[in-house]
Amino acid sequence: MATQNGTSKPTTSSSKKKAPMPTSSVTLHGLNPYVEQKDEEFMNDNQREHFKRILKAWRLELMEEVDRTVTHMKDEAANFPDPADRATQEEEFSLELRTRDRERKLIKKIDKTLIRVEEDDYGFCDQCGIEIGIRRLEARPTADLCVDCKTLDEIKEKQLTGG
Repeated sequence: MATQNGTSKPTTSSSKKKAPMPTSSVTLHGLNPYVEQKDEEFMNDNQREHFKRILKAWRLELMEEVDRTVTHMKDEAANFPDPADRATQEEEFSLELRTRDRERKLIKKIDKTLIRVEEDDYGFCDQCGIEIGIRRLEARPTADLCVDCKTLDEIKEKQLTGG
């Protein structure tokens, strides 16, 4: 930020305010957020279809990453004569494979969630049975606990692990 005399003045984080993002530009795996209708029943056909599309798009994105990793590893695999270069490549591949392993587990969770959507068992808390909420589900489509139950779970876990 420049002052009247043209010198630069440092900006602080409190002086920088982010403008709210217009909702029309926010997408969930390429899909727009769900627009709820007045007096609409929770997890009706339209909402289930919306979440099915989100879950399938997310799954497709993850599967494309898997394909890119396989291609990348095939193309980049080289037998470097320098042990340091070889170690660097092996570390990069190891990191990439760990990431893909986490994504593989996430794909399984997405598949289980898609089954729940099909069986009309989606969108309600597994512990207390209340509605999880459209916005929470859009933020975390595989959520199976409401915010309150998830918070309690995390508190219990923290107490058990001592952290």
